Amino acid sequence: MVELREITSANLEDVLNLQIFEYQDKFVSSTAHALAQAYVYHETAFPFAVYVGDTLVGFIMLGYYKPRSQYTLWKFMIDKQYQKKGYGKEALMCGIAYLREKFNVREVYTGVLLGNDIAKHLYTSVGFVETGMIEDDMTEMVYLFRETKEHSYSHL
Repeated sequence: MVELREITSANLEDVLNLQIFEYQDKFVSSTAHALAQAYVYHETAFPFAVYVGDTLVGFIMLGYYKPRSQYTLWKFMIDKQYQKKGYGKEALMCGIAYLREKFNVREVYTGVLLGNDIAKHLYTSVGFVETGMIEDDMTEMVYLFRETKEHSYSHL
């Protein structure tokens, strides 16, 4: 089962050593770069290590983008040795659940670099849809919740 854990001194080096396939380098920034951003934007960045049991399998960073008042999936990667095992999908759902539970969000946005069809397919598989906006060579996608009769929320 996938879970998100805080990044601490105990797992920092392992998080920094996560690796992706060479062809993915143009789509994904390093965890060091992401953690530097999380440090600078510490009030609006929410980085997590992705674990399956006691095994670190990836990294996810969620955030709040003040200029647009949007909660976002900011950074995401699964280590190359753990890809294609379903962990990415589960980690995305954990991230979305975190934002829902902590901030009561109704939508989560992300951007996918043009040409990153694998990520686009993954995001679509969990319920993200394209908004039609393309900016800075990225296609904007959104995950929408809808209110149910019991006043809880589920995905549209």
